Amino acid sequence: MNQLTTYAQQLQTLVVLYLPRVFMAALALGVGWWVIGRVSRVIAKTTARLDVSLRSFLTSLVNIVLKVLLLISVAGMVGFETTSFVAILGAAGLAVGLALQGTLANFAGGVLILIFKPYVVGDVIESQGKSGEVREIQIFNTILVTPQGDTIILPNGATSNNVIVNKTAQNRALVEIPAEIDAANDLATVRAWAIPLMLADAQVLPDPAPEVVVTALKPGGMAVAFRAYTHAGQNLPAYGRLIEQLQQALGRQGVKCPVPVSHTYTRVLPE
Repeated sequence: MNQLTTYAQQLQTLVVLYLPRVFMAALALGVGWWVIGRVSRVIAKTTARLDVSLRSFLTSLVNIVLKVLLLISVAGMVGFETTSFVAILGAAGLAVGLALQGTLANFAGGVLILIFKPYVVGDVIESQGKSGEVREIQIFNTILVTPQGDTIILPNGATSNNVIVNKTAQNRALVEIPAEIDAANDLATVRAWAIPLMLADAQVLPDPAPEVVVTALKPGGMAVAFRAYTHAGQNLPAYGRLIEQLQQALGRQGVKCPVPVSHTYTRVLPE
């Protein structure tokens, strides 16, 4: 009987001691959970202009971090020792950070690309020695597709820290067709028929105007380039048409190609 009385007194003491803590912890949990929901909605609204993938990732990340902190705080209010939890979380975070430092760098690069937009889906870019059309911008990688049908996966960390050449940011692309002609040809005459021929193509832009320029001088001839601009994404079809039309026009206009020059060397033997 005395033992039951002792248990009852201990139970009463525990209830008196911990019931207010449990009540306050439950209240803090409910209020905190509601506040976290409001904060998540505010973040979703303020980041509405960002990419959908980035917006959802940031919202869920903030939501999870705040809920973990809330649960640790509530546990401390009840009376649990939270130092060990914090130490475990810190050690786990450090281990995960060291193991995933490359992935985290790619994530940070993806966030920077999505925020500052050095390129968007549909642009043709060159980075890290690779070139192609941007098909998709993911959190960790950028997906390129080449005209040959190859798929190139660029890590965002390295891409954001290297030179990026955006070939279609100005909504135009260069079509350049090189050729070699004889030095006796009059360049002004070549320009007189070549520029109207390029302008006659429906996809060639009048501004910047097409041009014919000398790119190199060679024995018996010169290297020229027929240059024209199209809208982004129209350069490859225009290239195919123009190279065929220019090849036929060179023959019709009587433009001569340089004759290869052979050099004969005479070796004088000592007497």
